[in-house]
Amino acid sequence: MFFARNIDNKSRLARGVMGAELLTGSGFACQHSTWLAIVLALAGLFTVFEAARGWCAAQACGIKAKM
Repeated sequence: MFFARNIDNKSRLARGVMGAELLTGSGFACQHSTWLAIVLALAGLFTVFEAARGWCAAQACGIKAKM
């Protein structure tokens, strides 16, 4: 199963906070660069998706990282 859970609640919380920070940063960046704001918003949305799903793309690819 591709989107099977592979992170614990501590990692989910960290990804959720990081996603919120990226989305906030995209709001501030839109005044300076539209492209930067779009990139930050997409990264933030993907990170929030990872947190909500309990799935990490890096770990799904075999990269082990300790939280």
